[in-house]
Amino acid sequence: MSLYTVLLLLVMAGLAAFVAVNWAAFTAPTTLSFILGTVQAPLGVVMLIITAALAGVFIAYALYLQTTVLVETRRMTRELHRQRELAEQAETSRITELRGHLDGRLEQLRQALEAERTRTGEEAAQRSAELRVTIENAVNGLAAQIAELDDRLHGPAALLPPSRS
Repeated sequence: MSLYTVLLLLVMAGLAAFVAVNWAAFTAPTTLSFILGTVQAPLGVVMLIITAALAGVFIAYALYLQTTVLVETRRMTRELHRQRELAEQAETSRITELRGHLDGRLEQLRQALEAERTRTGEEAAQRSAELRVTIENAVNGLAAQIAELDDRLHGPAALLPPSRS
C-alpha cells in the first residue's frame, strides 16, 4: 500500500471519529438560509453530505483518469507490439535480401576465380611448352658445340701421324 493511501485512510478515520464524538452537535437543528428561502436542518449533516458528494466526485474523477490512462496504455502497447512485428518483418526481409546479394556476389567471385584458374593453367601450359622448346634448342646448341669441340680436339690429331716415344 502506498504512503498516500495510508495517509488518506488515516484522515478518513480521523474524520469519522470526529463525527462520532460530536454527533449531537452535528444533528442539532439550525436555521439555514438559502438564497430563495430558509430551512430548519442540522448544519453538520448538511456539511457531511456536501463533503461526501465532493469526495464522490473526486473519486469518480480519479477513476475516470485511471481508466483513461489504462486504455491509452493498452492502445500504446498494442501499437508498440504492431510496430515491433513490422520492424522484425523488415529486418527479416533485409537479412533475406542481404543473403541473396551475398550469394550472388560469392557466385560471381567463384566464377571469376574459376576463370582465373583456367587462364592461369593455360598460361602455365603455354609457358611449359615454350620452356621445353627453349631447353631443346639449348640442348641441341650445346650438343652442336660439344661436337664442334670434339672435332677440334680429335679432328687434327687424327690427321697427324702417331707419335713415337
